[in-house]
Amino acid sequence: MDPRSLTPALRVLRVCLHLLVAALLALAALRAATPAAVTAAAVTGAVYAVGSALRPVRESRPAAAGWLAALSAAWLVLLALTPDGLWVAFPLYFLHLHLLPVRWSLPAVAATAGAAIMSYVRHGAPLNPGAVIGPLLGAAVAVATVLGYQALYRESERHRRLVEELTSTRAELAAAERHAGTLAERERLAREIHDTLAQGLSSIQLLLRAAERALPDGSPVAAGHIERARRTAQDNLAEARRFVRALAPAELEHGSLAAALERLCEAGGPGPRVRFSVSGTPVPLPTPYEVALLRIAQSALANTVRHAGAGRAEITLTFMDASVTLDVVDDGKGFDPRSWTPSPGGGFGLPAMRSRAESLGGTFTVESSPGQGTAVAVTLPLPAGERV
Repeated sequence: MDPRSLTPALRVLRVCLHLLVAALLALAALRAATPAAVTAAAVTGAVYAVGSALRPVRESRPAAAGWLAALSAAWLVLLALTPDGLWVAFPLYFLHLHLLPVRWSLPAVAATAGAAIMSYVRHGAPLNPGAVIGPLLGAAVAVATVLGYQALYRESERHRRLVEELTSTRAELAAAERHAGTLAERERLAREIHDTLAQGLSSIQLLLRAAERALPDGSPVAAGHIERARRTAQDNLAEARRFVRALAPAELEHGSLAAALERLCEAGGPGPRVRFSVSGTPVPLPTPYEVALLRIAQSALANTVRHAGAGRAEITLTFMDASVTLDVVDDGKGFDPRSWTPSPGGGFGLPAMRSRAESLGGTFTVESSPGQGTAVAVTLPLPAGERV
């Protein structure tokens, strides 16, 4: 484990482990008081210090296994020289459990405990329950402590990841809501500009034309003022329409409504096969009309995918002399529109589509019956300037 990633508590435990090893090795050397035992204790301490300082030991399982093998070999030499070396087995338990996988660490702990018990007997001490229970109890405590900590650490990491995912999801949801709110506000502003400012300027222009025709032939000054006023109204109307186009959805930025609807049908994904067709002679539509028809088509197609269980669907855009009609038809399971009510978890698509159509003076109809598919139709009257 990288020291930089350790928490303060783990740093303290790491230092305590170092001090414990040093103290136990010093105790074994002092109690043995022989040059061979002192040398063996010093070598064991040197192997421990070098391994603790090496990064590969902390980051590589093979390197850790090699270091533990060298440390255990040095400890066994010390254990052969003095029975007091058996106390070093306790920190060795923690090292085995911390650096090795469970399938290796448990046998290593058992072997270390067995070596400590055999050393006690080999040095001539009488065999008693304490000589056996002590090393085994130490091993059991070490195993329970380390494995319990690892389980708590995994649970903590799982909770941390869940919190991070929740935070990320909340941020994505907030961004999506902001984006949806921005799009809705852009559409509202476009509709308001078209229905108020643009329509008012268009009416002013028509009134000025009527006034110009009603002037006597001998009023050139008044006619000039009316002409300039009419051109100013025309220029401002064009500017208002540019504002409306700039506020249009991204789907309409690079093409006509028909092109946007065709891309919608070709998007693919789960659901029915969708075909798009245009009937009649296409004419330019006001941006609020295009936005409303596109959003209604998207909502109707989304309902088809989620609820209809249809195999095929068709979107038709029809241009007539004084109106434009959008039809969305599917061969799904259908429903009874007369008994339909919004569900608690949603189902507000149909009222929203109806509201969009009626806000532009249009009509919205739904024809369906159980097992007979569904047909959604919206008809918008063309403004006088766009009629064929």
